[in-house]
Amino acid sequence: MHLECVSRTHVGLRRKVNEDSMMVRTDRGLWAVADGMGGHDAGDVASAMVTDALLRLPIVYGLDQLVESAIGALKKVNHELIALAASDDVQRTIGSTVVGLAIADGQYRCFWAGDSRAYRIRDEQIAQLTRDHSLVQDLVDAGMLSAQEAENHPNSSVITRAVGVVEELRVDTATGDVRSGDQFLLASDGLTRLVEDHELVAVLSSRPAAEAAETLIETVLARGAPDNVSIIITKLT
Repeated sequence: MHLECVSRTHVGLRRKVNEDSMMVRTDRGLWAVADGMGGHDAGDVASAMVTDALLRLPIVYGLDQLVESAIGALKKVNHELIALAASDDVQRTIGSTVVGLAIADGQYRCFWAGDSRAYRIRDEQIAQLTRDHSLVQDLVDAGMLSAQEAENHPNSSVITRAVGVVEELRVDTATGDVRSGDQFLLASDGLTRLVEDHELVAVLSSRPAAEAAETLIETVLARGAPDNVSIIITKLT
């Protein structure tokens, strides 16, 4: 199968600095989106450290080895970010969410920490492959909030896991098969907070990948774009 990839990022309409970072290695079957936090002079550094570490992964063979290597690199960056924050005179966290996708041997594997998301679109149906590491998602899982209530919850931006937050980074994974025609979407929450799943599948199912990416960015901008937005679309043909 052939892999086609399109990536787009935009600072949005309210931020001065783009704290998102993307990593595209279609030749290796590896992609990632990172969304930094910690202020304009730190969030962009954190997300860049995450994607640079993934970009520099050694050559390995097989899906298991690739994802294990990626998670090992993220854990190393986790300690580096904690040390960086500790060296600062101001008490703060310097961190980044991350969502990655690897494809090999007829399978995909997602790995993530935080609320940046991965989706698969197949036969005009969308499936969210990741589960947000966020306070609101925990409340939904516990039955204390409905999905509708969660969308506009005042604590919707509070994440419970990210690279650089605690000494022991836990990275979740999800795996499944891939087929010709599948599309995978990686996105920071600058997209997913403003565009609903049914809108995502409508755009991705009806347009070429490059046009779909532009349409999604334009939609976010038309809705005020309060945050940075980053998108990677990978299609199997």
